[in-house]
Amino acid sequence: MSAESTFIPPQRPKSAPSWHGRVVRRLLSGALVLWAAVTLSFISVYLAPGDIVSLLMGEQVQTPAIEAAIRAEWGLDQPLYLQYLHYLWRVLHGDFGRSYMLNTDVSSLVLSQLWPTLKLTGLALVISLVFAVVMAVVTAHRRWGQRIAGGIELVLASTPSFWLGIVLLFIFSFTLRWFPVAGDRSFSSLVLPALSLGLAQGAVVSQVLRRGLEDALDEPFVLTLRAWGLGNRVIRLRHALRHAALPAVTLTGWLIGGLLSGAVITEQVFGRPGLGKITVDAVLGKDLPVVLAVAIFSALVYVVLSTLVDILYLFIDPRLRDNGQNGEENA
Repeated sequence: MSAESTFIPPQRPKSAPSWHGRVVRRLLSGALVLWAAVTLSFISVYLAPGDIVSLLMGEQVQTPAIEAAIRAEWGLDQPLYLQYLHYLWRVLHGDFGRSYMLNTDVSSLVLSQLWPTLKLTGLALVISLVFAVVMAVVTAHRRWGQRIAGGIELVLASTPSFWLGIVLLFIFSFTLRWFPVAGDRSFSSLVLPALSLGLAQGAVVSQVLRRGLEDALDEPFVLTLRAWGLGNRVIRLRHALRHAALPAVTLTGWLIGGLLSGAVITEQVFGRPGLGKITVDAVLGKDLPVVLAVAIFSALVYVVLSTLVDILYLFIDPRLRDNGQNGEENA
């Protein structure tokens, strides 16, 4: 058998999407998730037991004028598909209806409470990432450091955020009087809620980041860097941390969802304004328009932030961009 007859031509690699295509695909998937959230909120209204008008009115006294206003607002005299399209159109224009319990526009109400929640989750996210990076960089490949950090992370990850918040209040507010007990009057009132919300999430990210950092420190390029005379701190912070960051960045999407859901309880513990407070009040008062608006707003914030995290992959790991470019060249 000749060599020519046994020669198998190399398979042409399948073209990988470019990084532009990855960004567009991620944006489209985010839009799909938002559409699903809006559609589920519409379906939940019609699947809930009882009359739709009574559901939307909550515990407000039912009068013919309010009932007529709700029927006109939701188009209840129209076919169901027209009601759905009308609802989509209103949500696209930021119109979430009216709270008949609070006698106010739902969009204005949610927007007025959005900033305190974003402040809380934003600072909690910063605390989580700083805690994770410091613990991972300081303790990676250090036996006693790993044991101490592992114990701290296990305690924090196993502790509910509201219970940690109560402990922090007892120590730093009631005993030492360093921070205010409740309210949103200054930055100091934000510290304890952000710590109680962010430390538990940071403990989980720290475990993943330290594992990735230890794997990166075992790579051959670290030996080359040491041969060039670079110090251990520079290698960990400037080179190994970047290689180890990708799994931790993946967890950040989950982290954002956990922070948003945890903010509901944390705001109640610390008596702070925000989406958590109006959500609890709306659920207790059966104010359905407010509950639906908060659910859609939460989905919007989660999708936007998780999309930004996914796009961040392309800037952290050049191999993802190179794969796309190689795919275009091979195509």
